[in-house]
Amino acid sequence: MAETPTHDRLTVDAITDDDVLFVDDPTFSRENVCIVTGAGSGIGQATALALAANGLTVLATDIDEDGLAETSENADDLDVAGALETTVADLTDDADHDRIVENAATHGTVRYLANVAGIQHIDAIEDFPMDKYDQMHDVMLRAPLALAKRTIQHVRATDDGVGAIGNMASVHGHYVTADKVAYNVSKFGLRGLTQSIAAEGGDGLRAFSISTGYVKTPLVTNQIPDTADQRGISVDEVIEDVMLGQSRVKEMMEPVDVANLFVFGFSGHATHLNGGDLTFDGGMTFTYE
Repeated sequence: MAETPTHDRLTVDAITDDDVLFVDDPTFSRENVCIVTGAGSGIGQATALALAANGLTVLATDIDEDGLAETSENADDLDVAGALETTVADLTDDADHDRIVENAATHGTVRYLANVAGIQHIDAIEDFPMDKYDQMHDVMLRAPLALAKRTIQHVRATDDGVGAIGNMASVHGHYVTADKVAYNVSKFGLRGLTQSIAAEGGDGLRAFSISTGYVKTPLVTNQIPDTADQRGISVDEVIEDVMLGQSRVKEMMEPVDVANLFVFGFSGHATHLNGGDLTFDGGMTFTYE
């Protein structure tokens, strides 16, 4: 039998100012808007909060209305310097892509887009349901392109053309594991989208991706106790051996750690980050034993 799960290693504390990376950037102001998808939980929620704390107006969008309400409450608790607005939307719906960007534009100048939303399904290729593949492709690859198309038009319309698109990739955009074909393909595709935007961006408009290992998000942590029970091992062993076996860092990242990478990536400190990937994975990708 598995030991009692060490749930404190799965808990994500409320974000405070001490957790957030603050940068001095003249474009980080309420007049400028960043769209953040998947903002109802996990990395998306943390990214929306960190960017709003840095002074931007954030249009937080998710299909989960309750999750967005929680994000708004957290923004109030954090007393963000910027603003946080919400739009409930379905990323598989083209009309909602229009509505997201149109709503964002009512709050200021749309300069930034963080494509964070993601879902997971695990099955061998021969068993993988194509309707699930299509849904994952639509949410994690097609929607980021559709939103980028619309965001770029707003950036191009500004006087200085300054803006950036950040895409949440993964170590699975560098190498793959079995039974995650839709996730793997989507994350590899996001890196291709990132580089395509960079190739066409020109002065001021940039694109970057972020690749992490395991992050303490509901998508990940909800699976860990079940995995421990199934394998007859402890939660600690699942984290350290099953999930982070290749990592040199034996703790999962906090969502705010990833959010801070978006803060840096959107800022003027990252002027030369264009088409590149911020790989923060504790050594999973580039080291081996």
